[in-house]
Amino acid sequence: MARPGKRQKSARPAAPRKQRNASHRGDVVAMLARTVREVEAAAQRGRVTPAVRAKFHAVALLLRDERARVRAAAGRRSPGSEQLRRLDGVAAILATTAVQDAGLLALLDEGSEVSGATRSVLREMMADLGIDPGPEEIAPAQTAPVSSGSQRQVVPPSVVSRQLANPFLAPDFSAAPQRASSPRRLSDWELLGPLLSSFERAGGGAQACMTLPAPTARFTPPGLELMPHQGQLVAAAAAGHRTFLLADEPGLGKTAQALLAAQAANAYPLLVVVPNVVKTNWAREADRWTPSRPATVVQGDGETVDGFADIVVLNYELLDRHMGWLGDFGFRGIVVDEAHFMKNKSSQRSQNVLALSSRVRSRTDRPLLMALTGTPLINDIEDFRAIWQFLGWIDDSKPLDELMDALEETGLTPADRSFHAAARQCVIDLGIVRRRKVDVAADIPARRIADLPVELDERVGRSIRAAERDLAHRMVARYTTALANRSSDAGVEGIDHDLVRRVAQWEVKEATAAPSGENVFTMMRRIGQAKAGLAADYAAQLARSAGKVVFFAKHVDVMDAAEEIFASQGVGFSSIRGGQSPTARQAAIEAFVNDPGVAVAVCSLTAAGVGLNLQVASNIVLAELSWTDAEQTQAIDRSHRIGQTEPVTAWRIIAAQTIDARIAGLIDGKAGLAARALDGSDQEVSSSADMQVEALVALLADALHASLEHGGAPDSRPRLVSSRPR
Repeated sequence: MARPGKRQKSARPAAPRKQRNASHRGDVVAMLARTVREVEAAAQRGRVTPAVRAKFHAVALLLRDERARVRAAAGRRSPGSEQLRRLDGVAAILATTAVQDAGLLALLDEGSEVSGATRSVLREMMADLGIDPGPEEIAPAQTAPVSSGSQRQVVPPSVVSRQLANPFLAPDFSAAPQRASSPRRLSDWELLGPLLSSFERAGGGAQACMTLPAPTARFTPPGLELMPHQGQLVAAAAAGHRTFLLADEPGLGKTAQALLAAQAANAYPLLVVVPNVVKTNWAREADRWTPSRPATVVQGDGETVDGFADIVVLNYELLDRHMGWLGDFGFRGIVVDEAHFMKNKSSQRSQNVLALSSRVRSRTDRPLLMALTGTPLINDIEDFRAIWQFLGWIDDSKPLDELMDALEETGLTPADRSFHAAARQCVIDLGIVRRRKVDVAADIPARRIADLPVELDERVGRSIRAAERDLAHRMVARYTTALANRSSDAGVEGIDHDLVRRVAQWEVKEATAAPSGENVFTMMRRIGQAKAGLAADYAAQLARSAGKVVFFAKHVDVMDAAEEIFASQGVGFSSIRGGQSPTARQAAIEAFVNDPGVAVAVCSLTAAGVGLNLQVASNIVLAELSWTDAEQTQAIDRSHRIGQTEPVTAWRIIAAQTIDARIAGLIDGKAGLAARALDGSDQEVSSSADMQVEALVALLADALHASLEHGGAPDSRPRLVSSRPR
């Protein structure tokens, strides 16, 4: 925010210095109080005109300047507490007024543009106070330079509210200690090249993992349990380690480790930068593993951001738009998921992440910095550079203090034959943690399902939720009509659950007989189409980091959309679907199994869910939900079968805040309701029709319950059941 700047001599007759200063301070408070009351009255009347906004902004600018001046003077002469108390009173009125109008709230941001009207009002106010600033004293706000490709900058309203909770004060940063420079033995050596090549020279079996302490469960919430390898990293953070390149293979729980490491390090507020596809999942996992630390997800311009949350989650693509307030938020920790996304240091997202890391390290003593990736190296060893720089181990040209100290302690130089092994270990000890599934096989189940909730595109998501409401409204109307037409002696207290089930059965029967219009089947297909891109993007990430992936979908158009994305990203795939000849089908299977360039098998859930052996992959992406747990299990068993040497993880993509989440919960519930059918074996007895009816029963029951709670006509808004990890 532009500030009035230093004061120059007035054109009025000069009073003695002490007398003029005393009068000036009183005049400022009186004028600010009077002006802010005028703005408050206008806001209460709903008449916030451009002139009122200019007056409001001028008051904010002058108040900030005066408060800083009084605090500085108090440090030299007197406490100044009375003057500060009066200024804080004006600030409180200003803040209360601002929350009534988003336009006023935005003007309190330090980077807000100072309009010509505001400068004019501010000049008049300063002239009335006997202050005559030069033209340069009320210049437009100067913002940090951004690249030509940067998006517009925004500040979420709730972030401004957080700032107003402590009016006109910057976050309380603990500045990082400055080290005195001293001559170093290795100062004249080029070290980054040898450090990088030390990892290329590592022989077979030379694992890259720092020594970790015994696992701890001290920070694990009641009812949850960490695997031993996860508890080791949390224990390292609790012991004081603060930088980690966490390179565990997918499926080993890096998210939980990062969240609990932040808890152990008390690294709040915590910034989490992630790919868009896992943004919602991070918020859900934060609620699960650190329930006492509220998390907020940044969407778009951040209108729904909770500025008082401890954990802020946003995707790489939004960094450019929010860099201004992120840099001043006071983060004490940053977690970057899929950190290989920033391997290209010239990209805007890499520059943004590195800039945030540099700012946090310059302001905070030993912040927590974590780079999470199953594949830190994609192209060549140079991919390490951006990650190491984010972690504060190096800069563009040399190792930084901690790494340099470790290299100095070796007593070696790059000319020594043993330097590379010692240098590699120095880097590893800074915080490289790499475990493979085979290394911790005893810790993890041989087969597990991990739900990955995703947020649909805003427009598509609104359309699908509107269709759900229409479907619920149609069933409520049918239920109400049936209730009104039956005899009076058949009345039931509250909701008639038998009638609810009959209505759901009628709906499924009609949708099956005449599949036109909006029904549960068309709705699930639309959700599958909306998830296709997100699911394919996640499968491509897995393929790059963990090897071959099996991608299952129910509908041909979802498979087609996924294959287009794989092709655009240069990910090799084979397609296994209905209608193929036996020869074509076998050729697709053999390509996936034997060709290293074919990373993904795109499979039809119905056509490829049985009779295939795809054990070459240990990761499965379920882009669409099946209607039964048995069908889901059959798909997973294409990889989880005899001969599989690694634990298998099925990543189930769930569309958050839709019926998709409800159906996932129903499938999980039905999975436990098995019957002893054939000689004591477990046999799933519910059919797909049963599941369809159950989904509609839940939708209708929720709508009816909502209507009873509101005491009016039936409310068709369903409350969705969140799926939980299994």
